[in-house]
Amino acid sequence: MELKIKIEDYSYDLPDDRIAKYPLEKRDASRILIYRNGNISDSVFSNLAELLPDKAIMIFNDTKVVPARLFFRKPSGALIEVFCLEPFSPAEYSEAFAVKEHCVWKCAVGNAKKWKDGAIFFDNHTSDPVADSLALRAEMIERKDGEFLVKFSWNTGVSFSEVLSICGNLPIPPYLNRETEALDLERYQTLYAKYNGSVAAPTAGLHFTGKVLDDIRKKGILMDEVCLHVGAGTFLPVKSEYVDDHRMHSEAIVVRRSLIANLIRAVDEGLPVVSVGTTSTRTLESLYYIGAGIIEHGCIREVEQWAPYEKDYGYSLKESLSAIYNYMESNNMGSFTSRTRIIIVPVYRPKVVDILITNFHQPQSTLLLLIGAFVGDNWKRIYDYAMSHGFRFLSYGDSSVLFRER
Repeated sequence: MELKIKIEDYSYDLPDDRIAKYPLEKRDASRILIYRNGNISDSVFSNLAELLPDKAIMIFNDTKVVPARLFFRKPSGALIEVFCLEPFSPAEYSEAFAVKEHCVWKCAVGNAKKWKDGAIFFDNHTSDPVADSLALRAEMIERKDGEFLVKFSWNTGVSFSEVLSICGNLPIPPYLNRETEALDLERYQTLYAKYNGSVAAPTAGLHFTGKVLDDIRKKGILMDEVCLHVGAGTFLPVKSEYVDDHRMHSEAIVVRRSLIANLIRAVDEGLPVVSVGTTSTRTLESLYYIGAGIIEHGCIREVEQWAPYEKDYGYSLKESLSAIYNYMESNNMGSFTSRTRIIIVPVYRPKVVDILITNFHQPQSTLLLLIGAFVGDNWKRIYDYAMSHGFRFLSYGDSSVLFRER
């Protein structure tokens, strides 16, 4: 299917000095833009609860950013950066982080031309005796299309999660143009992060404090969680002229049966669904197509990039969600794991999410295309307002709450 959406139509001028290089001292001191029924206003994030409907279901992404950047040194002295993207063997995230002695990951490799073969060893530039005792080493197994399979091995009987915590560096977005600092270890992580797996934070969640979460609970808003492990592809701009030619990255998702029950309740009672961030949104919108796949094929399948645009499935949202719930119940599944490549572009009509909380995104990005799907061409007015009213942009920047166009 040809959509013929030009990526240059989703661009704007973003001066470097408008990119927030550091977070504010207080998470909830960020400003928040409100878009509703064509009107734009602003407030502060600490007031979020009063901006939302009394009865709603709010969904967070509880993934946790891991210190996925590792530096190794060749015997020749060349420094090699190995960036862990996702586990390959074992492929399941929790198993990959729990494994001891060795594992294989899909990685990006910096200075790869200097690493043809052979083992390389962890560059312990701080002379940490604990890191020394690990004797962490890496071997390249395969390289293909700019991606590498790397086997990691270490001596002591600790988990790979512990290896990363000792040897790894937390990856912060490249557009910050600085090295990771001590404050990032706390602030480039949501308060409710639980499950290791992301190489980038679901940044809409960075503004939440304990008080904001308490205010939301007191208002009677039901809160629930999904898990999408954010991949490095989230940083990739669309380089093709048309969106049709962009290859979307695949990301792992975990969804609990209790969430499906809550979403069915939202449909039955007409409760709006509030999604915290684009990653939660991509997960929630993928559920419709997972349910359609169960109806048609009897199993849970990965959601392909163009699934929403290839045909009209004809099922109601409740039919699709019920198919997931019944499948999980009959197979005694408390949760399921799958993957999604879904790309949400301006011709898409959201099926699950009614209200989106999100930061301000890079020009010509798939995230800005998603905003276009929620608010149509009004994204230009929203971004013009943010620019002219001094909002801070990107991961450590300010927030917005967008009520989607009907």
